[in-house]
Amino acid sequence: MIDLLRNIAFFIIALSILVAFHEYGHFWVARKCGVIVQRFSIGFGKVLWRRIGKDGCEYVICAIPLGGYVKMLDERVEDVPANQIDGAFNRKPVLARMAIVSAGPIANFIFAIFALALMYFIGVSTVKPVIGEVSPNSIASQINLVSGQQIKSIDGKKVEHWQDVNHAIVGLIGAQSSSVGVGPINSDVVSVKNIDLTEWQFDPQKQSSLNSWGIAPYRPKATLTIAQISKSSAASQLGLLQGDILIAANGDKINDWQSFATLIQQSHGTSIDLVYQRNTQQLTGKLYPQLKQDSQGRDIGFAGIAPYSEQIPASHQITLEYGVFDSVIVGVEKTWDLTLLSFSMIGKLVTGDLSVKNLSGPISIAQGAGQSAAYGLVAFLSFLALISVNLGIFNLLPLPVLDGGHLMYYFIELLTGKPVPEKIQEVGFRIGGALLFMLMSIAIFNDFTRL
Repeated sequence: MIDLLRNIAFFIIALSILVAFHEYGHFWVARKCGVIVQRFSIGFGKVLWRRIGKDGCEYVICAIPLGGYVKMLDERVEDVPANQIDGAFNRKPVLARMAIVSAGPIANFIFAIFALALMYFIGVSTVKPVIGEVSPNSIASQINLVSGQQIKSIDGKKVEHWQDVNHAIVGLIGAQSSSVGVGPINSDVVSVKNIDLTEWQFDPQKQSSLNSWGIAPYRPKATLTIAQISKSSAASQLGLLQGDILIAANGDKINDWQSFATLIQQSHGTSIDLVYQRNTQQLTGKLYPQLKQDSQGRDIGFAGIAPYSEQIPASHQITLEYGVFDSVIVGVEKTWDLTLLSFSMIGKLVTGDLSVKNLSGPISIAQGAGQSAAYGLVAFLSFLALISVNLGIFNLLPLPVLDGGHLMYYFIELLTGKPVPEKIQEVGFRIGGALLFMLMSIAIFNDFTRL
């Protein structure tokens, strides 16, 4: 329940911030172009807060935080007094109208730059992409990647941490070949290996990008000391506590955490005689693993405990921190990379290289907002930047109900010298609305499927 409330709260916070920036883009440019703005709204539905500004604009916050709008004076919508006609949106030159409409998505890209620049100014502490294990008969094993190597580049582009690697691999969906640069940790030596991706099968719904290549990141060795216990789990029912040390299971000494985890997963509901140490006292008890399904739908045993791990070596850690000017440059570069990746994913959805099952809706966004916020400000800023870029791109799609659709009509008007007939626009809005509804339905269905 706490996680649910946190997800909802940060979803509202995230969406309100992004919508406010998007709508303010429209608002600011409209005012600069001399358009009279009548209302600036965050959300829809019942008005929760209202204020009339000195500029005569009504500023409101509404109950349903799933968008917003800027209402401008427009003769197509209402009768306009003769003394205000010059301030009507429809009376402005086509280039001015295009600037007003495009300002919303542009504001989202600007916000992403700001969020990422702030993130890198604060400092991002992460780990280098050091390979832990390589699965047999995988793409990674075919090009002789080995444990302990650091991934330095993918497809000729430098990567500094695992998020870079993940984005790079996802961007290769549909590619026939690529390359990976690897080398020793903290070394400038790089060996570039070419990869044949013609047989690469990657379903983001079932596996991570790294797993699809057969790569497991380096992880510090897990100890046998219990760090976390899930509520109502088999471990909590036994009475295990944080700090207990595992000693033996079914009469055999436990040598490492992985062998114990494998024993639990393969228990198939049968009890396990457990010996563990609490302070100086040795205790025994029966552990009854619960059953749950793994990513392949197989039933596996589950105890509900997690171990403490050894410290990550300093050689594997990296802190990305820049000054004010450099952080802005990095923010621009990362926003550009996210934009290219997002456009690439849209193209692959169209061509069929990427399944529509990968579309995400508000539930997934809410989960991402809550989870990123739980990791701290830096992670939340990264999440905001990603969603802001995607919101900007989504609004640029040439669907008549979106900013991109309006831009499409105005571009035609710019070329032909006359506006698109209203009947044609109306038909376009209906088709665009139907397509948008279909996309949102698929995304929400995918969300519920994942739940």
